[in-house]
Amino acid sequence: MARLKDYLETSRAALAAAIDTVDEARIERAVAAMTACLSKDKPLLICGNGGSAADAMHIAGELVGRYLKERRALKAIALSADPAVLTAWSNDFGFDGVFARQVEALGEKGGVLLAISTSGNSKNVIAAAKAAKKKGMTVVALTGKGGGKLAPESDILLDVPATATPLIQQIHICLYHFICAEIEERIART
Repeated sequence: MARLKDYLETSRAALAAAIDTVDEARIERAVAAMTACLSKDKPLLICGNGGSAADAMHIAGELVGRYLKERRALKAIALSADPAVLTAWSNDFGFDGVFARQVEALGEKGGVLLAISTSGNSKNVIAAAKAAKKKGMTVVALTGKGGGKLAPESDILLDVPATATPLIQQIHICLYHFICAEIEERIART
């Protein structure tokens, strides 16, 4: 059990570093952008690969359904959730454009793209950010330390102070749960 305690201690240290370094002003800007978008019934599109794809679906589930409060459904769409679109586009055109194509179809001016990439270097997530900008959407990036190549494509960078994927993902879960709670609280007031 020493290994378990070591792992939990490493996780606690990563969260402590996030407490000390995550930019609250950026979190507030992200929450405000997403709340404004959802208040106007504009789409919040969410994308990522692997564990970040699962996080995208988790976030959409919290916002379409409910997180902690009863309120109306919110227009949150995980771009990783449609296997027919993912496999058809990727088979015919390659995986790099699979999220960008969905942004072209579902994105709207005034909407938000939440682009999740632990490295910040996922080609298809970066392409989605570029497509979102062309649509007049705000791009919020949730990444590991520094934001990688996604950083300059984002309007609001939420990078966490970790470089190991599992630790980044643990901090991401805490951040997006907080963001969901804040959005829900603000939407419930309107």
